[in-house]
Amino acid sequence: MRKPKIVILGAGYGGLMTTVRLQKSLGVNEADVVLVNKNGYHYETTWLHEASAGTLQPDRVRYEISSVVDKNKVDFIQDTAVEIKTAEKVVKLENGEVSYDYLVVALGAESETFGIQGLKEHAFSISNLNSARQIREHIEYQFATYNTEEEKKDERLSIVVGGAGFTGIEFLGELANRIPELCKEYDVDFHKVRVMCVEAAPTVLPGFDPELVNYAVSYLEKKGVEFKIGTAIKGCTPEGIIVAKGENEVEEIKAATVIWAAGVRGSSIIEASGIEAMRGRVKVNPDLRAPDHDDIFILGDCCLIINEEINRPYPPTAQIAMQEGEVCAKNLTALIRNEEKLEAFTPDIKGTVCSLGEDDAIGVAFGRKMVGKKASFMKKMIDNRALYMIGGPSMVVKKGKFNIL
Repeated sequence: MRKPKIVILGAGYGGLMTTVRLQKSLGVNEADVVLVNKNGYHYETTWLHEASAGTLQPDRVRYEISSVVDKNKVDFIQDTAVEIKTAEKVVKLENGEVSYDYLVVALGAESETFGIQGLKEHAFSISNLNSARQIREHIEYQFATYNTEEEKKDERLSIVVGGAGFTGIEFLGELANRIPELCKEYDVDFHKVRVMCVEAAPTVLPGFDPELVNYAVSYLEKKGVEFKIGTAIKGCTPEGIIVAKGENEVEEIKAATVIWAAGVRGSSIIEASGIEAMRGRVKVNPDLRAPDHDDIFILGDCCLIINEEINRPYPPTAQIAMQEGEVCAKNLTALIRNEEKLEAFTPDIKGTVCSLGEDDAIGVAFGRKMVGKKASFMKKMIDNRALYMIGGPSMVVKKGKFNIL
């Protein structure tokens, strides 16, 4: 009798958690498990802002998939998914195809530009490990050439971050720590550097506790960050950005570095495959399966779950993606064993912490607000816990954050 085949697309938090839980729960004779990922490594998405600012080496952000996957139980294919043919139960890859009985779509996010002209062409995005390297090298190059090249000299030290959500604020916190080091290394006057955050919403970190938001803004302003809140970016050019100024006016802000951190969407493969979605995110059933597709589970950035208390979607965080991975693995195991009852997914939000750099942060954990070193300690513990849940103690020793005081 042929074994059922489970194919998992994506080795981010949700996909990798599903994989490692399945290799523990299923026997080798119960199912064939296939993991498909573009790269041979997993990267900690929640650490990309550090690699982008240059406060963490890119290699610290990633680890090899082979270090956590049991090759006797999981077949790893390094390839890129192109399309899901739901009728044929086949995933088309760049270099072939793979059939499935059950499919887990955990393909991660793509940058959402909301149709703003020039963003794709002229702005960086903190979207993957290679883009983080690009940003780091680009910023350092501007400092390295400031005293050697006269062309557009003032713009070289101007950095604009579009978006004051978690990614934007955490990046600004790391950047604020990195800039004094770059100034010292390249003999640049710190006061010549201009870092600006532009946000269309009326507040920084929308939805976060106002008291903590005020702390974060005050902290970053003391470090030299300027905020333009309630200001929409209308366009991006090779020289900088164009923002709305009044009802019918616009203003150009010149900057050699523009980083877009104001929005993500689910994978475009979802829509290309004919699965009903909103901006690449599927409103899943309680058991995490796609409506009208009992053989397809959707996790992470591609998954849309409504918080009934406020009638808004839960943010697609790493914490929720890993919890989804655990429930998905349980439900797949139940299906393989012909058990009727599947588990409904309910997010268990243990806390939310936003880093402001190496030794400062804001957050709410276990119902208590915290700032400064306590919040920073909590952030590092959350990061280490994510490593532990997928790779065990050895991964924490290898990649963990221990500069906690």
